Amino acid sequence: MPGTAFKSEHSKMADREADPEKEEDTYEVVYLTEYARRQQWWGRLFGGNNSGPMSGKYSVATQIVLGGLSGWCAGYLFQKVGKIAATAVGGGFLLLQIANHSGYVQVDWKRVEKDVNKAKRHLKKKADRAVPEFNSFIDQSTEFVKTNIIITSGFFGGFLLGLAS
Repeated sequence: MPGTAFKSEHSKMADREADPEKEEDTYEVVYLTEYARRQQWWGRLFGGNNSGPMSGKYSVATQIVLGGLSGWCAGYLFQKVGKIAATAVGGGFLLLQIANHSGYVQVDWKRVEKDVNKAKRHLKKKADRAVPEFNSFIDQSTEFVKTNIIITSGFFGGFLLGLAS
């Protein structure tokens, strides 16, 4: 059983009978992170380099349930984190507006506009150079969706249900 410790040489009871004052026991430690890295379950589940896609390994019902549950969890978390983020951003904006109207904060709108335009130009330059990597990511994502259409549709449905709950 992974994650449990086992006696390496003798049983615990035999050691206590032989040396009752000895409190230290020798155990073999199994590191779960290393065990999981060696297993590469994600490759077996979603179709790694040497295994085919998931559609050939599990039944349709299993794929839909797995996709739906993981999608529901992701959607639920997305909803909760989104509410917290929207509250923080909206509350911060509201406080800044109150501070601005009360005279505590003075905003130089011309400087803000200049900085925003500078950031737009900078992002446009970066986006033009980053397009090949983005296109590669889109191609890989499209291929994944095509090979695992059942689990993907289950995930999408579960995600929408998670957002609604």
